[in-house]
Amino acid sequence: MAKTRSARVLASLCLALLLAGCKVDLYTNLDEPQANEMVAILLQNGIPAGRSLQKGGKLTVTVEEGRFADAVTILGRSGLPRQEFQTLGDVFKKDGLVSSPVQDRARMIFALSQELSRTVAAIDGVLTSRVHLVLPENDPLRQNLVPSSASVFIRHDPKIAINDKLASIKMLIANGVAGLHYDRVSVVVVPAERDAMTLQAPPPAPALSQANLPWPAIIGAICGCALIGGGLLFMRRRRFYPLAEHAGER
Repeated sequence: MAKTRSARVLASLCLALLLAGCKVDLYTNLDEPQANEMVAILLQNGIPAGRSLQKGGKLTVTVEEGRFADAVTILGRSGLPRQEFQTLGDVFKKDGLVSSPVQDRARMIFALSQELSRTVAAIDGVLTSRVHLVLPENDPLRQNLVPSSASVFIRHDPKIAINDKLASIKMLIANGVAGLHYDRVSVVVVPAERDAMTLQAPPPAPALSQANLPWPAIIGAICGCALIGGGLLFMRRRRFYPLAEHAGER
């Protein structure tokens, strides 16, 4: 029983040493839904990935060191990590400073574009969205007023028909800005490029070679196993080595 238990402890320590040098942080400070989505996409593409909890409740996505570049490429083509948008509360924080009317107007336009961009990004199939607003400060006494306009850029999943939603997107932007007409909203859609690695079945695991083997982790694990095994053997021999007795010597 003691021999079996010692072997299990030794095997667990060796496995821990091997795994310690194989994982690297891919992205940090993630919320749970986005971390889960990243791990799911990586696993679907044959890349082992995991999560670890940080201080403050945020999560870190980890992958094998040898698949780091592939993981970044796959997540980037899937629109992850998602773009972070500022809210009106973020833009208009009370910092105790007095701002000019021009600064307040610029901040209001920026905050409004951020809110609209975040709304468009929530549509199924949209990977990246940007909304640019042009809201001229017209003089009421002028005869020819400059109309407001908006430009929307959308990078979408090619597997989803985003063109069917363009009318709804234009209506959403026009109704979200006072004085903006539907005809003054232009939308540009660009499909995200995906290679065979992201569209086809996960490729088979590559064979290990001398180039991609984690030699530091392997050497460290071998040395650790040797030290632990030598210590266990020394303690076993010291405890159970019998003294030879020969009855014929008396």
